[in-house]
Amino acid sequence: MVEVYKDVVCTFCGCLCDDIEIHVEDNKIVKAVNSCAISRAKFLGHESNGERQVLIDGKEASLDEAIKKAAEILVNAENPLIYGLASTSNEAIRKSMELAEKVGAKIDNTSSVCHAPTLLATQFVGDPKCTLGVIKNRADLIIFWGCNPTQAHPRHFERYSSNVKGYFTQNGREDKKVVFIDVRETRSTSKGDLFLKIEPGRDFELMLALRALLRGKKLQKDVVAGVKVEDLEKIIDMCKNAKFGVIFFGLGLTMSRGKYLNIECAISFTRELNNHTSFLIIPMRGHYNVTGANSVMTWISGYGYAVDYSRGYPRYSPGEFSAVDALAEYCDAALIIASDPVAHFPKNAVKRMGDMPVVLIDPKPNCTSIVANVYIPSLSVGIETEGTAYRMDGVPLYTRKVVNGPDGVLSDEEILERIMEEVDKLQR
Repeated sequence: MVEVYKDVVCTFCGCLCDDIEIHVEDNKIVKAVNSCAISRAKFLGHESNGERQVLIDGKEASLDEAIKKAAEILVNAENPLIYGLASTSNEAIRKSMELAEKVGAKIDNTSSVCHAPTLLATQFVGDPKCTLGVIKNRADLIIFWGCNPTQAHPRHFERYSSNVKGYFTQNGREDKKVVFIDVRETRSTSKGDLFLKIEPGRDFELMLALRALLRGKKLQKDVVAGVKVEDLEKIIDMCKNAKFGVIFFGLGLTMSRGKYLNIECAISFTRELNNHTSFLIIPMRGHYNVTGANSVMTWISGYGYAVDYSRGYPRYSPGEFSAVDALAEYCDAALIIASDPVAHFPKNAVKRMGDMPVVLIDPKPNCTSIVANVYIPSLSVGIETEGTAYRMDGVPLYTRKVVNGPDGVLSDEEILERIMEEVDKLQR
C-alpha cells in the first residue's frame, strides 16, 4: 500500500519548498512530486546512507561507546570547537549551544565561510527584508546579484520570484523585469531582461556608482567596473519606475573583495531606493537551515556565529572565534555536526583537524568522517525525523518525518542530549 504525504518540506536549500508530495511504499520513498532534481535525488536516494555504522578510530563500535568517547574528548580538551549546524534542526542547534556552554567550547556555523559578511553588515545598517510571499505577490523588479538560482536554488524562480504569478503580478513573468549582475554568464543570466557583466572584485565600486546615480550625480567615466554607465542608468530608471523591487544576493557579493562592506553598501542602496519606491533586499542562503543556525544562536547568546564560551559566558569575535581561524590558532578538539569541513576548509585548517581528536555526527559518511576519531551516524531531518527550520527569509517551517530510519539510529538532537548526559557525569 502506498502512503501519500502532502505539503512535505524539502530540506535541501534555503528555499525550503513546502509543497512536496512524497509517496511511500513499505517504508521506502518511491516518488517525489513537485520536487526539483536535487530534491528528488535527496528523497529517493536517502537510503544510500548505507548501514550507518558507528565507528571509533575506524573500527565498528556501539552507540554507547561512541557517545562516551565523544564526551571524553570534549571534556578533556582545553579549547574544543563545535561547528556545522546548517543542515540540522533548530532543536539540535539549541542542544549544541547548551553543550558548548557546558564544555566551554567555541561554537560556529557554516555562515562563517559564506554569509558572515551579511550578518556583520546588518549589525551596522539594519536588515530591510520581507518574506518570500511578499516578493511573490508584489515584486515587479527583481535583481539577482552574485548568485545563480537555476543551479543553487532550482525552484526559486517558479515559487518566489521571476516566474511565479502573484496577487499584483497576475501575468507572472510578463509583469516583471529581471536583472542579473555577475562576473560571468551562468545558466540563470540568460533568463533576465538585462545582464551586467562586472569585473571580479569590483562590486563595491559598482554599488557606489549606482548610489551616486540614484542621487542625481553624473559620473566622470563611461565604464565602471567593466559595466557601461548607460547600463547603470537603465537599472536606476528601472528601480525608480518599479512599484516593488527586491535585490537577491549570493556569495558572489559576500565573498568578493570588500565582503561585509559590499553588503553594507547594498543595504544602504536599498534604503535609499525607498525614497522613490518600495525596495527590499534578501540574501540567497544555501543550506536549508543555515538561517536557523544564525537565528537560534542569536536567541541564546546574542550572536549569530563565532561564539566563545571558554570564560563561561558568550563572547563574539569573527576572525578569532570563527571555525577556520580557531582551528588555525588554538583548538585541540572538534565536534562537527551536519557538515563536512574537511571537504571545504583551507589546507591548514584541515591539517589541524587531522592532528586533533574529531567527532562527527552526520547521516552520511563524508570526507570529515575519514579523519574523525568518532563517527556517529544520525537520522535525516525532514525524511527520517522531524524538526523545525528557518527559510532564507527567516520564516520557520516544520519539517516532517515520512519514513522510519534504521533501528538504533538517533536524531542529532537525541545524540547531543546523550553526549550532554555523559559530560555531566564526567564533570561531577
